[in-house]
Amino acid sequence: MQIGLIGLGKMGTNLALNLSNNGFGVNAFDINPNSYNQLNTKGIVTAGSIAEMISSMKERKIIWMMVPAGKAVDETIQLLETLLSPGDILIDGGNSNYKDSIRRAGSLTGKEIEYLDCGTSGGVSGALEGVCAMVGGNIQTFQFAEPLFKAIAVKDGYHYCGPAGSGHFAKMVHNGIEYGMMQSIAEGFELMQQSEFKFDHEAIASLWNNGSVIRGWLMELTSKAFAKDSSLETIKGVVHSSGEGKWMVETALDKGVSTPVIALSLLMRYRSQQADTFAGKVVAALRYEFGGHAVNKNPGKTGL
Repeated sequence: MQIGLIGLGKMGTNLALNLSNNGFGVNAFDINPNSYNQLNTKGIVTAGSIAEMISSMKERKIIWMMVPAGKAVDETIQLLETLLSPGDILIDGGNSNYKDSIRRAGSLTGKEIEYLDCGTSGGVSGALEGVCAMVGGNIQTFQFAEPLFKAIAVKDGYHYCGPAGSGHFAKMVHNGIEYGMMQSIAEGFELMQQSEFKFDHEAIASLWNNGSVIRGWLMELTSKAFAKDSSLETIKGVVHSSGEGKWMVETALDKGVSTPVIALSLLMRYRSQQADTFAGKVVAALRYEFGGHAVNKNPGKTGL
């Protein structure tokens, strides 16, 4: 089976290597030619354009996109529509909004191009060593491509979720849960950092990952992070949001489902990107006005 792969970021590059290591012929394309360097040494075919990549593939084509969600996916699909043949399969392995995936699947059906939405988890290491794949789309299309998912996933690490959009819906929920889990870990270690005890954070994280109720990969990664920098002084506490958490909270609101932990973890990510907030100033000013509570002053400024 030959696979065309579009998008060679950290995940895409490792996925290309994963595919190649599992016996698939890989034809790859990225807008940045520098991303080809590692793959060319591994015998993976790279192309100067998407059209060139498609033309080099002779059998029923399976094209896997690892493209940033949103406009880039739509633009890539618009080009592929002119190049693919009826029966060819297009897999979106990125973090697309499930509503977009439903729309795209419907549009491609009219052109007889098969579409699978695949939520791809496992991080950069998983992309290389074995992903966790949540797949949505036509069941017959999935069954044809199933050997691909089975080969690149960890044992029992892929699942057919249902019709178009269900794979990316499952990944959206997965990422929302991830937000909440990471936030709770972070808050726990912040409390220990501010306590009167001199905790060894790496040792605590390692301990908790051996037999405790909260053991798991995130705790293992916590231990690794503290092993590199015991107080995390080299990094800022700025946490960006890829969009999946926001989509999940919006979807929960639409469906009347209460998700307070995930909602607050999303808001904390937004808060982390602001060194100082006007809302914070307002609250501080109100506390000063009604209770005379102390405020932190900006140097060189006059006022309260």
